[in-house]
Amino acid sequence: MTEIANRGYARPDVLVSTDWVAQHLNDPDVRIVESNEDPLLYASGHIPGAVEVDWLKDLNDPLRRDYLDRAGFEALMSRIGATPDTTIVFYGDKNNWWATYAFWIFQLFGHTNARIMDGGRLKWEKEGRALTRDVPSFATTNYKARERDDSRIRAFRDQVLAHVRTGLPLVDVRSPQEYSGERLHMPDYPNEGALRGGHIPGAKNVPWSRAVNPDDGTFKPAEALRAIYEGEQGLSPDDEIIAYCRIGERSSHTWFVLSYLLGYPRVRNYDGSWTEWGNTVGVPIER
Repeated sequence: MTEIANRGYARPDVLVSTDWVAQHLNDPDVRIVESNEDPLLYASGHIPGAVEVDWLKDLNDPLRRDYLDRAGFEALMSRIGATPDTTIVFYGDKNNWWATYAFWIFQLFGHTNARIMDGGRLKWEKEGRALTRDVPSFATTNYKARERDDSRIRAFRDQVLAHVRTGLPLVDVRSPQEYSGERLHMPDYPNEGALRGGHIPGAKNVPWSRAVNPDDGTFKPAEALRAIYEGEQGLSPDDEIIAYCRIGERSSHTWFVLSYLLGYPRVRNYDGSWTEWGNTVGVPIER
């Protein structure tokens, strides 16, 4: 934890190290949550005591293009044996794409006692730490949540349009090929998801992956992050920023970096992202 504290983050407390997690595997006040893009990973082996929160089945409404409601969140938290006082520690594949996505959704319901394991699944595995296929079982709780609050950290299409019209900053965290319109999806994935390619007018392209160290998936120090977002792109903590990608998972990673590691107070994640924007009649697109 000392190493994380020395990186100059605004909120170093939202990150925990793999060492910290290893020391709290049996802590009843901590619930470790794995969230992955690959649905087979958890079953193939996970951190002992970790529960799975599936980004699609557990966090999204099965019919509407929206997230679960308060009742659904309460049922999820009760099922994994969490209370409002439980420290939730997220980790996952893709350098914590889906871990930060789950973290972001949990914030919509006000569960602020949440952390990200720095380096995610990659770092845990590279260090040769224990994995298990045993699925833990915890006593069901009676979790009570507030109504979901979409007003502070979530952005919708009309709010993005207002950003475009007033010239407020947007951050497109996708790959350069997606940003240019060459691709409709990230490299090495099927070219699908939208009828039009390009980017939202005025958006700055800062691929999400620039915020992490490629060798172990840990976050770069605050000084290096400021060099990217402020030095190169001219962003400021005073800005009102909207981040987006294709469906909101990569941009939740950038939202986490700007909001917690750099301390920007007004950052929202546009989860509709390019699957909505690139399919919407009449919205402006640049290439």
